[in-house]
Amino acid sequence: MKNITGLLFIFSIIVFVSCEIDTFEVLNEQEIEAKSNQSQELLSIEEINAIIDDAFINKGSFNWSEVEDIVLWSAIFHGDKILTVGYGAKGEYFREAFSKKLNTTKNEILSQVLEIENTSLSKTLVKEHVTLNVVDIKVTSFQTISALRKRNDIRYLEPNGYSFYVLKEKVTVTQKSSSGCNFDGESLNSSDYRTIRPNSLLSWTFKKHKIDWAWKHSTGVGVTIGLIDTGVSEHQPFLGSDFNDGYSSGRTIEKFGTFIDSPWWWSDNYDGPNDKCGHGTSMASTITSPRNDNYMPVGVAYNSNLVSYRATEDVVLDDYHERNGVVEALIALGNRNDVKIISMSVGYPWSIGNIEDAIMYAYIKGKLIFAAGGTSTELTNWYPVIFPASMDETIAVTGVTDNGDYTQCDTCHTGSEIMFTIIMERDFDNIRTGTVLGYYNGDTKYVGGSSVATATTAGIAALVWSKFPDYTRSEVIKKMKSASEFYPYPDSNYGYGNINAYKAIL
Repeated sequence: MKNITGLLFIFSIIVFVSCEIDTFEVLNEQEIEAKSNQSQELLSIEEINAIIDDAFINKGSFNWSEVEDIVLWSAIFHGDKILTVGYGAKGEYFREAFSKKLNTTKNEILSQVLEIENTSLSKTLVKEHVTLNVVDIKVTSFQTISALRKRNDIRYLEPNGYSFYVLKEKVTVTQKSSSGCNFDGESLNSSDYRTIRPNSLLSWTFKKHKIDWAWKHSTGVGVTIGLIDTGVSEHQPFLGSDFNDGYSSGRTIEKFGTFIDSPWWWSDNYDGPNDKCGHGTSMASTITSPRNDNYMPVGVAYNSNLVSYRATEDVVLDDYHERNGVVEALIALGNRNDVKIISMSVGYPWSIGNIEDAIMYAYIKGKLIFAAGGTSTELTNWYPVIFPASMDETIAVTGVTDNGDYTQCDTCHTGSEIMFTIIMERDFDNIRTGTVLGYYNGDTKYVGGSSVATATTAGIAALVWSKFPDYTRSEVIKKMKSASEFYPYPDSNYGYGNINAYKAIL
């Protein structure tokens, strides 16, 4: 369960939302006084959030490296006192073999912390990442933060347990379903699909991108796609025992879980691969639902393999265990030679250091990573492209309506980082979006936002790579760019625009 007090910031990739409300940790006044040797006054959650608000409003972005020591220390204190330390020189995101230099750096940092905190390693070290140059530690002293910030062998210091951010006067508290979680099926309007052989439902959004034409030449055979999301429903057989159905055959679906479902940082209660939100099931359907014989929606790459990771509780990466879950999933997918593509319709308003390191790891391993540009309410879609879509190492995608004039979907984010767009919303009715499998057997539903746009684009990339198996990642991207509407001159908000999947595989 998330330890959160209100709505974070809405998007679906994304839809930001409040989750279940837990009580803030009650801080012992004597403890605070004892740890604040220099009469530093602990900032309240409201004061910290006001500083974050101000950064977004005046700069359009936020980063913990830009705040004063007292702000960082206060956020750490409110966030279970967990400090994430990315150590090493600039660019030393990870290591694949033992490094004496990095090991020495890590040990020196820990020794300094133990001396200032006057405690033991067993009480301080929360998590040491095996691959990334990252450690999570317990910190209580303001002096620890001041000392660590003076070091030149630390890349970042972040309060990875702080999950109380609320964008004031921009959003209203909504139900948990707004975070992308929904189990309800929906009846599909007959004008939103076409029945194709052998009795599958082709989403109207796919036709807009000529995906059905592309299937004459490529269906995703031989390509494995990694999906990092909320998992896949155990109640949806077309993403399980019936993954090979109709025209889909000879492929595999694998499901893993890296999310720990607990408000406590010390828990190791891995919660398994099964979706308990619904969002991941919708994304898996969009990408790889079989071309079935049961009048159910088909996915873009209906003959591709899928490797699903339940790394998050919902689409908002505001929880310590979600962030570590995404890190573990990225490293695992990065280490698989068969995985070419990673789809991530999850994110957060600002950069998260350990996830950024893990994305660098997967990227350097040659993975083509698609990330959602962000989805939120009409009141908050002013916000720029979210993380990790904001990174150069990911391909940012957003959604537009079908009016032909590049109107962003009513909840979608745009910006200079966007590379591709997908038509996924009726201009006259934002409820009628992409059609996908539901959470339960026999159910269908609509899914919109930059989430489904990202999953659709990942599927198109699989069609291209299947047709041209010897292509490099850059060649696949170039093929997709050249098949998009604005090529070779990208738009400042919509990148290369809508992709013609048929043109991309010719």
